[in-house]
Amino acid sequence: MSLQADNKVLPFNPIFSETERILDFNKVNLTTATITVRLIKSFEFRTVKNIILKDLNLNTLTLKGLKTLIFEKIKTTSGLKPYLNVNFDTLKIYTKAHGSKTQNLVINFEEDSKLYLKSENDDCNLIDLMIENETELSFFTLSDYEKYKLNPETKW
Repeated sequence: MSLQADNKVLPFNPIFSETERILDFNKVNLTTATITVRLIKSFEFRTVKNIILKDLNLNTLTLKGLKTLIFEKIKTTSGLKPYLNVNFDTLKIYTKAHGSKTQNLVINFEEDSKLYLKSENDDCNLIDLMIENETELSFFTLSDYEKYKLNPETKW
């Protein structure tokens, strides 16, 4: 690629090299990440509502802080009022950016032990829990999930 100035062809000279650009892009994604949280009210009826959280700093935000943000969003967003009475207690990674999604539209059944974000890690930063930019998380009641996993049928 080249630029023209006064009918002379100038060589393309980027300010940053491609490596610096990629590193800068990754650094920005750690400090201004976007995460989608899938609030699952009912597995059987596929009652799911998405919350999009923007500009999250994955280096400083803890799992406990993320849960607090989610609960505040539920309380303050009018479309989420039916979710106020749900006892959300478990976060699980649904998918990461550029990753494949599962066949199940409600939740990822695979690798429960690896994908759960356990409450004993509440003080860990999200980056330490392998949360990346554009990660999708599922937030649900664990007892409902265990019942659904035994008999994964939809009722609608």
